[in-house]
Amino acid sequence: MHFDMSKPSRHGDEVEFTDALRAQITHNLTQHAVREHPLDGRRHAAVALLLIDSDAGLHGDDDLAVDRLLDVGGAPGTESASFTGRIDGTAGGAALLLTRRGAHLSAHARQWAFPGGRIDAGESPLDAAMREMHEEVGVEVNPDNLIGRLDDYPTRSGYVMSPFVFWAGPEHEPIANPDEVASVHRVSFDELLRPDSPRFVEIEESDRPVVQVPVGGDLIHAPTGAIIYQFRSVGLEGASMRVDSLEQPVFAWK
Repeated sequence: MHFDMSKPSRHGDEVEFTDALRAQITHNLTQHAVREHPLDGRRHAAVALLLIDSDAGLHGDDDLAVDRLLDVGGAPGTESASFTGRIDGTAGGAALLLTRRGAHLSAHARQWAFPGGRIDAGESPLDAAMREMHEEVGVEVNPDNLIGRLDDYPTRSGYVMSPFVFWAGPEHEPIANPDEVASVHRVSFDELLRPDSPRFVEIEESDRPVVQVPVGGDLIHAPTGAIIYQFRSVGLEGASMRVDSLEQPVFAWK
């Protein structure tokens, strides 16, 4: 089932956050045969994709001054004047929650991410995704909020990431935990579906293409960018496709 942007679920330039939209995305995710990866010595992690309503006026600012040029290591596209590292003006209507990791973190500081982390001993991947979302952005969900999952993504830093997709209710109001998260952002489905996204670039260090997802004035790379791309393709466009062969930029390998 394709997510038709011309249908009456739109209000102005925004996609309305409705029960019908939930049912459509749930159907699309259910039709996708999830690919799991063996750990093979890697650690297991889980991440949470939270689908949430947004307001362009309330949630559209990106006031955190971050010199993203320090983080992306000269990735193609960052030399453009349009690259600002900011995602102002990307909220409005149905949206996907993203976090910017804290600058003080020892790994992947200031990078874009979903709430998530390592799975604790005796914990299921689903439980870990829900726990991490509560710890990082204060949103407490339960299995009733789960509407599907996406493929595992093996990372260069030694993890297998399992993504779970949740539907937020009106009671869910994300608040960044400053110990882990610098800021939280709601990126509209319109922004995820922009025609210049995704992009694929080559690097000398790998024969696999690096995926870039433009959001506002920034570029989101794998693993987060790969998972966004699969959510767009599977959840919104109803196309079963894989992203585990897509590469991360070198700055994200550590």
